Amino acid sequence: MGRIIGIDLGTTNSCVSVTDDRGQPKIIATPDGERTIPSVVAFADGKPLVGIKARRQAVTNPDNTVFGAKRLIGRKVNQEEVALFVRSSPLRIVAAPNGDAWLKVGGEGKSPQEISSLVLQRIREVAEEVLNEPITRAVVTVPAYFDEPQRQATKDAGTIAGMEIVRLLNEPTAAALAFGAHRVRKGRRLIAVFDLGGGTFDVSIMAVEDGIFEVMATHGDMALGGDDWDRRIIEQLADEIFDQHRFDVTTSPMTLGRLKEAAEQAKIALSTTEETVIRLPYLGQSATGEPIHVERTLTREQLDALTGDLAEALREPCETAMREAGVDKEDIEEVLLCGGMTRTQSVQVTVEDIFGRKPSKRANPDEVVALGAAAYAAILAGDFDDAALLDVTPRDIGIKVGESGFTTLIPRNSMLPVRTKKLFATTRDDQKFVHIEVYQGESGDIHQNRKLGHITLDRLPPGKAGTIKVELSITIDVESILNVGARELSTGKETRVRIRPTGGLSERELIAIIERRRVEEQTQTES
Repeated sequence: MGRIIGIDLGTTNSCVSVTDDRGQPKIIATPDGERTIPSVVAFADGKPLVGIKARRQAVTNPDNTVFGAKRLIGRKVNQEEVALFVRSSPLRIVAAPNGDAWLKVGGEGKSPQEISSLVLQRIREVAEEVLNEPITRAVVTVPAYFDEPQRQATKDAGTIAGMEIVRLLNEPTAAALAFGAHRVRKGRRLIAVFDLGGGTFDVSIMAVEDGIFEVMATHGDMALGGDDWDRRIIEQLADEIFDQHRFDVTTSPMTLGRLKEAAEQAKIALSTTEETVIRLPYLGQSATGEPIHVERTLTREQLDALTGDLAEALREPCETAMREAGVDKEDIEEVLLCGGMTRTQSVQVTVEDIFGRKPSKRANPDEVVALGAAAYAAILAGDFDDAALLDVTPRDIGIKVGESGFTTLIPRNSMLPVRTKKLFATTRDDQKFVHIEVYQGESGDIHQNRKLGHITLDRLPPGKAGTIKVELSITIDVESILNVGARELSTGKETRVRIRPTGGLSERELIAIIERRRVEEQTQTES
């Protein structure tokens, strides 16, 4: 079957790992020695560029260069998180026919799944070149707080890239495995994994004992990440430029692209220094036609003032996760960091304040998740057996009641696999069918939650209202795959369905994208 690689498909950068002959995970670097691959895709002359090459031409080709597609994957265009993305992106976001958020690139709409598949395909190429063998299977990590549509969209990206994603692994769980949290000492110990990347944040509280990782609770914010720190710098610079020169940088994709690049570089520099200088010559023209040159010193103190509320927003998910796990911060023995944003001084200070202890820095936060994915791939392949993972559901699963109500059937943080049953009775005489809609979320109003799908049981036997009973069963397996069944008790008639989230790419769309990509690659090879 070939090796299973581990992939951290990140918002800003992606990373790939594999276990060596001794069972130790190692990072697979590109031929140029790069240990991470920028999650950037550009289209130039009809040919996609991925990674460093795409990032290098981003300023001169802003309309056709995509950053941070992970922030859009599995999302609807009218979600608040998408509006935040639009504010600092030079790209246009458009609505797919089903309402999903797509990107307008080169005059046509492209799904985040297709963009992400190009990153996965590049990762696959790097792995095949280094390992000198075909790669068709991977463990891919996702934020623990990703909902079902986002997870399915990630799997679809793998399908387009020609890879089977054998398991989606939660990023904090992967990090804990790579940290070797189960080898620190014998006995039960509680740890927290704090994962803040480019576009997402989540935290997991885990118990580790005898090689078993038991996730007790997880929480997060899928619209909070390093991109938001960048956005604050961009907005500050944009305001200053407008006040001084009456030039609106948001009207120029190229200018906005240059600001984005400068903001990210400044943020990275301030993680190790107290101040940095932002230099942007010939950024644009003032209202009087004069060239605009930006040279501005940004200090760590100023950045902390601009982003203090973002750092503070990290607190509530951590406290909620501890509360739902039934632990106090004094009970937690170690706090593990992953995600590039955890290098930031203000984030580390916030983490220490939340948990009452300095976080551990004994692993590279950019690589630890990919290393954990490779270690878990070895477990699945039967090459590595000193650890087992017990994960939980990230959000409530329930059904629609009445016009817009929501009843939870499987609470979030339920241990996987999990199954529940609920009995219903008909509400009308001689009712012919029951139609049950399944949602995921935390609100009592279904309009605030995500619809996952529905199940219909028809040709019910005749009977007065309340006399015909239907049993609904919901099962979520260890891969977070959701199956729903409905059975009429008197006749035993039943129906079952594997819930595939509403929205996303249809099977026909997936096949069309794969075929189009095949033709494009063949044409490029022949030319």
